[in-house]
Amino acid sequence: MANTTARNAHTIHGTNPQFLIERIVRARIYDSPYWKEDCFALNAATLVDKAAALQYVGGTFGLQRPSPFLCLVCKLLQLQPEREIVLAYLEAEDLKYLRALAAMYVRMTFPPMDVYELLEPLLDDYRKVRWRDMAGQYSLSHMDEFVFDLLTEERVCGLILPRLTRRALLEEKGLRPRRSKLETALVLGDAEGLADEAYASDDSMQRIRTARSKKVQDADRTRAALRQREANALGYAVEEDYASQQEEEEEERMFEECLAGQEEYFAGQEECLAGQEEYFAGQEECLAGQEEYFAGQEECLAGQEEYFAGQEECLAGQEEYFAGQKYLAG
Repeated sequence: MANTTARNAHTIHGTNPQFLIERIVRARIYDSPYWKEDCFALNAATLVDKAAALQYVGGTFGLQRPSPFLCLVCKLLQLQPEREIVLAYLEAEDLKYLRALAAMYVRMTFPPMDVYELLEPLLDDYRKVRWRDMAGQYSLSHMDEFVFDLLTEERVCGLILPRLTRRALLEEKGLRPRRSKLETALVLGDAEGLADEAYASDDSMQRIRTARSKKVQDADRTRAALRQREANALGYAVEEDYASQQEEEEEERMFEECLAGQEEYFAGQEECLAGQEEYFAGQEECLAGQEEYFAGQEECLAGQEEYFAGQEECLAGQEEYFAGQKYLAG
């Protein structure tokens, strides 16, 4: 199926990679024309052309329509390319939207330590990128701002990002300390004025370089020791392949059952409304029949009154007749 995850894909944060996108957003992506027309049968190589043709970065806009950038993020989650391919995407300096796409994928799928190591160098990328908000309005942003949001915000492009461990905690587990541009210039001696004799004889620069080098070496040793312990604890276990087809088929089946249940519910509501209409129509007919019955009763009473009036006239005529007979006999 066109929406299923690759068979050789692995679990990401304990779930199907595509499930990192909320169900509602994912359903809108599957129904979008861009997904059906441009994302069909894409692979890691042909996806580069689509990413190079992107015009902006954004999530959903207007009536919750997904942007092409969001559709390609979902396609990357579906394909789950190899790590080397994703790193090649990040190194593509000429294709800034491909780099933004790869940065989004790294933030959603890679371990926290790799996220910091791969995305923090992109904070030095100050190229302009177009941004489209939920109202559909365009604005100007920069690559470093987008990467900074990925490292600090909980929601980017309308997607809830996986929880990211704080950097201070990861430094205790072997993550190298972050080096700013100023510190890089001081450590490497590239800053203006550091070549002067006054600075060359100053021991403070040497102490900074020595402390920095010691922190890096300690971090590398800590990380190597942690990796060795994890490998020994797991017994060099290899991560099992993810049975994406079964999981997704189960989800689609449950979704179809939910839709079928909703259709039955609405059909029952329509039948209930139709029964109520028939009931009220029967009530109206009953009231009309009662009105006819009472009208017939009134006509019957009127006929009885006319009958008794005729009886009285008949008796009065008989009395006059007998009175006339007496008068003739006398």
